[in-house]
Amino acid sequence: MALLFHLTLFVYILATVFYVVYFANQKKYIRTLARAILVGAGLLHTANLVARYLAAGHTPITNMHEAVSFFAWSITWGFLSFRWRYQVKNFGTFVSVLITILMSIAAISPQEVIPLPPALRSHWLPIHASIALIADAFLAMGFCGGIMYLLQENEIKAKRFGIFYERLPSLEALDNLNQHCLTVGFPLLTLGIITGSIWAKQAWGTYWQWDPKETWSLITWFIYAALLHFRFTLGWRRRRAAIISIIGFGAALFTLWG
Repeated sequence: MALLFHLTLFVYILATVFYVVYFANQKKYIRTLARAILVGAGLLHTANLVARYLAAGHTPITNMHEAVSFFAWSITWGFLSFRWRYQVKNFGTFVSVLITILMSIAAISPQEVIPLPPALRSHWLPIHASIALIADAFLAMGFCGGIMYLLQENEIKAKRFGIFYERLPSLEALDNLNQHCLTVGFPLLTLGIITGSIWAKQAWGTYWQWDPKETWSLITWFIYAALLHFRFTLGWRRRRAAIISIIGFGAALFTLWG
C-alpha cells in the first residue's frame, strides 16, 4: 500500500508540473498531457483507497493520513467531473497544486492501519465522513476560484496586465465558478452535519456535544450559509464572494485539522 500511495503522489506531482508548464507556455498539447496524467493519478489513487479498504476492513477515512488522502481524491474527481462540463481556463493549475500539497501532508502523516474504536464501528462512518470530505472538495475548488478571482482583479485594477491577466478567465467566469462550487458544496456540507448528528446520537446518546470539531463545523456552515444568503438576497458577488469563500475554506481546514 505504501508503494502504491507514493507512486500516486509521484504521478500527482508530475501532473502538477505539466499544469504549471502549461500555465507558463499555454501550449494545448501540454494541457492535454497534464489532464491525462491527472486522470492516471486519480485512478491510481482509487486503487490505493480500495487496497487500504481491503487491508483495514473499513472505509479508509478514520485517521489524518486517510482523511487527507480521501480529501485529495475527492478534489481530483470533483475537478475532473467539473472539467468535463465547464471550461475554466487554467483552473487545473491551481487545483493540481492544492491536491499535491494535500497528498504531501498525507505522505508525512502516520500511515499504519489502526483498528477502529467501538464508537466508529458504524455504517454512519462511511456515510458521514465521505459526504463531509466531498463537500470540502467542492469548497476547496471554490477556494481556488477565489484565489484566481483576486489575482485577476488585482491586475485589472492596477492596469498592470501581466502573467495572470492573459491566463486567467474573466471575473464573471470566476464568479460563476464560485457560485457553482457553493451550490454543490453547501448542501453536501449540510448533509454531512446532519448525518454526523445522527451518528453521534447512535454512538453517544446525544445529537450534539459542542466538542471543537462539531463547533467548527457549525461555524463553517454559518460562513457558507451567510455567503449563500447574501449572494442571493443582497447580490454579494465577485470580490466579496471570493474573499468569503477563502475564509470559509480556512474554517473547513480548521475543522479537519484544528
